[in-house]
This record gives sequence, C-alpha cells and structure tokens, in this order.
Amino acid sequence: MSDFTIDSNVPEYFGSQVFTEELMKTRLPKNVFKAWMKTKNTGCPLDTDAADVIASVMKEWAVENGATHYTHWFFPMTGISAEKHDSFISPVGGGQVIMEFSGKELIKGEPDASSFPSGGLRATYEARGYTAWDPTSPAFLHDNSLYIPTAFCSYTGEILDKKTPLLRSMDVISEQALRILRLFGNTTARRVITTVGPEQEYFLVDKKLYDQRRDLIFAGRTLFGAKAPKGQELEDHYFGAIKERVSCYMKDLDKELWKLGIYAKTKHNEVAPAQHEFAPIFTASNIAADQNALALVVMKKIALRHGLVCLVHEKPFAGVNGSGKHNNWSIATNEGLNLLDPGKSPKDNILFLTFLVAIIKAIDEYADLLRLSVASAGNDHRLGANEAPPAVISIFLGEELQKICDALESGQMIKENSNSEFVIGVDALPNFPKDTTDRNRTSPFAFTGNKFEFRMLGSSDEISCTNMMLNTTVAYVLKEFADKLEGSANFKADLNTLLKQTYIDHKRVIFNGNGYDDEWIKTAEGKGLPNRQTTVDAVPHYTDAKNIAIFEEFKVLTKTEIESRTEILLENYTKVLNIEALTMVDMARKQILPAGLCFSDKLATGVNTKLAAGVPADADKALAVKVATLNTAILAGIENLEDKLLGAKDAGDTVSTARYYRSDVFCAMSDLRAAADELETITPEALWPYPTYADLLFNV
Repeated sequence: MSDFTIDSNVPEYFGSQVFTEELMKTRLPKNVFKAWMKTKNTGCPLDTDAADVIASVMKEWAVENGATHYTHWFFPMTGISAEKHDSFISPVGGGQVIMEFSGKELIKGEPDASSFPSGGLRATYEARGYTAWDPTSPAFLHDNSLYIPTAFCSYTGEILDKKTPLLRSMDVISEQALRILRLFGNTTARRVITTVGPEQEYFLVDKKLYDQRRDLIFAGRTLFGAKAPKGQELEDHYFGAIKERVSCYMKDLDKELWKLGIYAKTKHNEVAPAQHEFAPIFTASNIAADQNALALVVMKKIALRHGLVCLVHEKPFAGVNGSGKHNNWSIATNEGLNLLDPGKSPKDNILFLTFLVAIIKAIDEYADLLRLSVASAGNDHRLGANEAPPAVISIFLGEELQKICDALESGQMIKENSNSEFVIGVDALPNFPKDTTDRNRTSPFAFTGNKFEFRMLGSSDEISCTNMMLNTTVAYVLKEFADKLEGSANFKADLNTLLKQTYIDHKRVIFNGNGYDDEWIKTAEGKGLPNRQTTVDAVPHYTDAKNIAIFEEFKVLTKTEIESRTEILLENYTKVLNIEALTMVDMARKQILPAGLCFSDKLATGVNTKLAAGVPADADKALAVKVATLNTAILAGIENLEDKLLGAKDAGDTVSTARYYRSDVFCAMSDLRAAADELETITPEALWPYPTYADLLFNV
C-alpha cells in the first residue's frame, strides 16, 4: 500500500518536475528567453549562443533537483517512447569531474537508428540517426534524468518518428486556418493551435496473478480464459465506489502526474470489472501526445508500487469491455477563440459553420486515413463490438446542430440585414447551447459542444498519428476553401454557396443514430462509406494516391515515408499475431493439455474404482468422455496452429502475409481457444494451471 497522505499543496508542487516557461522566464537572460519564445511561436531556428545558455540553465535546474543524466526522449515507429541516457559528468583531470551540458547536446542527439523500425528506409548497417529538440514541449525530470522531448530522423533525413509529422501538421493547419480567419476580418491572431484531451482507459490486476499468466506477460492480453460467473452485466462497476487499493493507486498517480505538469482532472471506475479511466484537461496536440505517452509509463510504474499491473491493451479480457482512448480534439487561436464553439453572435456562428463544414468534408473524404490511424491487432478485437464505435467512420452532430445544417442545405442560411451583418436564418443558432442533445457513445466522431470526440483510438495507441491525420486533412479542406474565397467579389454570397454545396456533397457521413445497429452498417455501405473492419483492410489505403497527395503537398510526409509506415504497421500486426500464436501453443502444450490429461486420468481412475466396487459411474463416464474429447480437440488445435504458423513462410509479401495471419492463423487461434476455454469450465480449480478471469477481475 502507498504511504500517500492527503495534502492541499497541489499548486505548490504542480509542474515541479518540469522546466516550465515560467522557470525559463525567471532564470534566463531576457534576450535568450525572447529568442526561445520566437523559436517556440514561429518555428525559426535557435542560434547556438542562446542554446548554450538555455542548456546551461536547464542543466543547473536539473542538477539542483537531483538529476545526474539527460536523455533525448523520442517516439520511433515502435508505438512507445525511446530514450538513451547520458550523464552530465565531464572529466577535468586529476580524477575529478564537473557537470556540463552544452547547447549542441541540447539541440541534437545521435542515437543508433538501425534497430528501430524503418519500413525499408534504412539498411541494417546504416545506423546513424539524429534527435532534434522540440522547444515547444517542455523538458522534465523523471528517474533522476532530464528528459528532452525530441524529433527523430535518419542520417539521410527520412522521418523515423511520430512527433515530426504531428508538428508539421500543426503548422499547416495553423497556416490554412489563419487564411480563413483573415477572410472574416481577424487580423490579430498569429497562430491557430489544435488541442487535445485524451481520456485514458486501463485495467488493474494483481501482480502475483499477472506473473502466473504467460499470455499477459508476452501479449498483454489473455489468450485463454472462460468468462467469470459475473461480468459487467449488472452495470455496477461504472462510476461505482472505488476500492481502497485502487484509490491509493489513483492518488499516487495523480500526484506524480501533477508533478510532471500533466493536468490529470478526472478519475473513475469504467464499465468492466477492474477497469478504470483518467482524463486530463486539454493542451496543445504535441504536448498532449508527449504527456499521454509519459502518463502510460507513469501509470505502469505506479501500479507496481501497489503490487498491481496496469494493462493498456485494447482487449485484455474476452466477454467484457475493452479499453479505448477518446481523443477530444478542438482548434483555437492563440488569443483563446475556440473555432469549434458556436458562439453567441451571428458573425461568430458563420465562422463556426465554416470550420464545421470543412471538418465534415475532411472526415468524409479522408475517413480511410482516420480509420488506419487507429488500426492495430489489439484494436481489431474492440472496434465494432458493443463497447466501441464501428469501423465505419461517421459524424454525430446532434439534433439542434443537425437542424442548422438542414437549413443550410435548404438555402435559408445566410442573408443580410440593414446593418450589413451576417444573420442566420434559423433562430436557434445565435444562442446555440453547448449541450442541446444527448451524447452519442456509439459514434466514432461526435460533436460535444465545442470539440469533437474521436472514440476509435485503442488504449495503447500513441495519439500523434491520429491528430496528424486530423490536422492535415482539415488543413487541406481549409486550403480549398481559402483558395476559392480569397479575392471573391461577393464573399458572403460565395461563402454561402460554398458551405451549402460542400454540406450537400458530404452529408452522407453524418449519422445521429445508434452506431451499434446492424441496419446502420447496411445503410452506410449503401451510401458508399467504407467499412474496413480490420487492420489488414485499413492500412494498405495509406498509399492511395489521394492520401499521398495531401501529405506531399504540405510536406508532412513523403511518398517514401508513407510507404515505409505502411510496411511497418503491417509488419507489426503480423509480429503481434505471431507472438500471440506462439504463446498459445506454449501455454496449451505445457499447461492446459497436461492439466486436461491429469483430470482425464483422475476421472478414469474414479470410474474404474466405482465400477470395481459395483457403484454406478454414468456421470463419471460422461464427464470423462467430454474431457477426453476436449483434450483431443486441444491437441488437434495446437497442431493446426503450428501448421498455420509454418505456412506463413510462404504467404508472400508484407500485405499477403498480414492477410494470411488474419484469415488463417487468427482462425486457428480462435479454434484452439474455444476448446481450451470449454475445458476450463469443467476442470477443478486445483488442477487449472493459471489464474482465471474471476481471479484477475475481482481480486484487486
């Protein structure tokens, strides 16, 4: 248990482990701070002299707070963060050292790039890679090291990480959104920022029980397991009273996150037993991505202090809800104007509608990109079940906002009054309240008052890719709008025509009903909306010509980098299923089948004993036959899965291999699991080789 004690000094220690802007303002010379602010706000390079001063001050602060090392913290295509730690020590002779850190070391690092996924961009022997400081995301202290958020690229300049495309996408949506704002007379905004608040779901299980499950250790999810007698059917866990052990964990987690400047705001029990959630306050997209990745590390670390393990796999347990990550996305100016807030004045409403219609078009035209941004072997188990949105991308607007869009389509939208102001032809909009309609938890992309909630991300997903897709696609549509409207002789009339026609062309993507309804899936297919149910269906569309075109136009990614990412995603999918299949074979051969055979022997002995004593043994014989039949099925399942794994060698290229794993290997895994799980339901607890669902879900 934690020795956590309640305190009221959160404002005093909040961000105490972060080299904040306020600290920089206090400790840096004014000219250096000004230079850094210019770099942060405009992206211009920081000169070497200023970098040296910042590095020296940053080092002094870190050492004062117990740091001995620094690391360039980056996000390769592994899906998790990476770090290499170097100490501050520098020899000065006589066996003495001093603590040094230069601007050069701050700005650029040189990790080995050969062992990270590159999708064919680099040969194994081509090892050199570079990390480059992201001055817009603050450095922080963790485990006695100074962590410096950085981008990561190869020696030849190819992008090998997830941060760089996100930063580029933030620049392009800012540029295009400013063009729209200028058309509406806003001349003061200098930058438009996309913000994100990712809600994070997770499970907590007892560490001692976790250590007895090879599937949890190797795959992060249970590959075998019969349902517990009780699951989530009573709906008593969601928002229920938090158990003491979990509460202590959550308190410690909050404190550590707050020290790291992470705005952890909400915590509660989720739907499934042993499932929980925390949610932060919105912040800029790249900082939100860094903080969410850091939070995942801290969540797991704190759990171990409490004798727990934090599971962030999308579907750790069959038969209960899996875990997602709801990406609450919005867009605002540096002056604080939320461009997705309908506002109160007609003029603000027209601006809001312009961005809304642009987003509708972007989601419709580039649904494939949004879908593949959440594609993974883990998320395949979750999407489409009655716990997560379907694989079909749609937008929920709500009843009142839908009426406004219908009015737009009917041609009643914009007219002029005597004051030459924009006037809305529907009375509801000028005072459009934020919560005029219920939330729709079945919608992949739902408007929720002043933001959109994208609910398809898996709990383990790194959020950079999704937000890079959102930023880039919306920027592309905003560019189309600006290109058509700049220089217009009649801006109001042309805007009205543009919004109306765009909405008519793309309203098919709007659906305000139940996304779990099978009828919606049929309707969506009739509308031509793609339904790419698995990773293998979704990822190959990364390289569609229209998708490559927008990334290359904005210089977010090159065609080569997109092709490499496609390769990496499919290879990773195959590797995950291969690990899972090998783990199943190992568990079934060494644990499940021996347990079944042992039970079979005991039943046979019991039958023979009873028959010799003249005692009826009909029930014993029936059970013995059933167990023997299941043992035979399990052995056959093991051999079939092994054969399918051998067959993967001849599957062909990366796409074909991934499809083979999905169609052949995955089906063989399912067959083996079905037989093993049935055997578990009739095997005495003392003979079963590992903790059951009942143990894992109800013993925290």
